[in-house]
Amino acid sequence: MPHFENATIFLIGYRGTGKSTVGRLLAERLGYDSIDTDDEVELRTGKSIAAIFANAGENAFRKLEAEVIAELCGRTQIVVATGGGAVLRKTTRSVMRAAGPIVWLTASIDTIAARLATDDASSCRRPKLTAAGGKDEIETLLQLRKPIYRACATFVVDTEGKSPVVLANEILVKLLSHDRPK
Repeated sequence: MPHFENATIFLIGYRGTGKSTVGRLLAERLGYDSIDTDDEVELRTGKSIAAIFANAGENAFRKLEAEVIAELCGRTQIVVATGGGAVLRKTTRSVMRAAGPIVWLTASIDTIAARLATDDASSCRRPKLTAAGGKDEIETLLQLRKPIYRACATFVVDTEGKSPVVLANEILVKLLSHDRPK
């Protein structure tokens, strides 16, 4: 029996790397529930992430996000698509590591920018995180976050040029092979 069978599986990475879409597909293949932490925060507060940032600030949002993740760590057989900055809090990283495998989804800056440009929901739901926005923001934040993502990840999956179905299957194979005795 794979060790992740009763675990929480986390998908981390920058926005636009496919965490929500791939998370739903992976959960479907495993017969697990799929939860998106951004959706969960919005559901609980009745506000968009952009509104939370505008009214209460990033720190307040990160606190809500950390609370949601901590609660989800108490559940089993779920795939959790986290927000891109969910790994910024040390306590959040710790509870995720203890709960199950963490899959880091990656993509190039150009790919992320192109995906975000075609995602209408992203621009109205999610705030700019730097004054520059766009590719400059992606580059700046990735430079800061990559070491954190890398340190958290059980394994990494490059999403470049792959469909969500292919990615879900690739993650499933990695989860199964990760569990094999050496």
